[in-house]
Amino acid sequence: MKRDLLRQFAVIFTTIYALVFNGAANAIPLNGHNTGQISDSFNVLFVPAGYVFAIWGVIYLGLLAFTIYHSLPGQRSNPRLRRVGWLVVLSSIANGTWIYFWHFGYYTLSLVTMLVLLVALISIYLRLDIGRAAFKPAERWAVAIPFSVYLGWITVATIANLEDVLWISGFTGFGISPLAWTLVLLGAGVLIGGLMAYTRKDAAYMLVLVWAFAGISVRWLGLPVLNVAGFAAAGLVLVILIASRLGSLRRPSLAAQVR
Repeated sequence: MKRDLLRQFAVIFTTIYALVFNGAANAIPLNGHNTGQISDSFNVLFVPAGYVFAIWGVIYLGLLAFTIYHSLPGQRSNPRLRRVGWLVVLSSIANGTWIYFWHFGYYTLSLVTMLVLLVALISIYLRLDIGRAAFKPAERWAVAIPFSVYLGWITVATIANLEDVLWISGFTGFGISPLAWTLVLLGAGVLIGGLMAYTRKDAAYMLVLVWAFAGISVRWLGLPVLNVAGFAAAGLVLVILIASRLGSLRRPSLAAQVR
């Protein structure tokens, strides 16, 4: 019981840590620049338009919902939450620390921290068995969906962070043009979306990919090839999602098994 209480407090404190750092990053802003301005300073293509980063508001609302739900006395011994609580702590520490490294120019360390965050979120996702396990409505909205959205965005953000670090290091792309690399990355994103559709049918995760890829297209309106490719990638993921959901309607829904 004491361990469960300690886990609940750890989730609360580290969520506050992540929220404070992210709030300070844009309100102060840290080191004189907000997060988006730093991102825009890199000459890389796999970065969406500025409005796309508003998804962080959705992510933090989801994290708050999880933290409140996780902190309820009745959820203290919930085995599902026990499996992921400390991983959530790790993810929030990584989130806030990434902001510090990013704003103060420690870009290689920011990538390492982003990878820690990605691994933590993948572990949470797999332990919750999102897309396969049945969730009651409260857990679906406070646990499953928030981490689907969170993982979806960090999947995209990790690719962007890697591209930033490679650009800073002077990586020439083995002679392949930045545009060609970006098209490859968009193709990889579509494949990831297809894999998620086939294995999980996770609409929340896939809609984040649609949001990000469409945002890349919007940012590069003046670059016709990338503009078309971004919308094509977003459209393909959306079509794959719809096809997977229509297919699932032919079988009993897991959610229907939980009342």
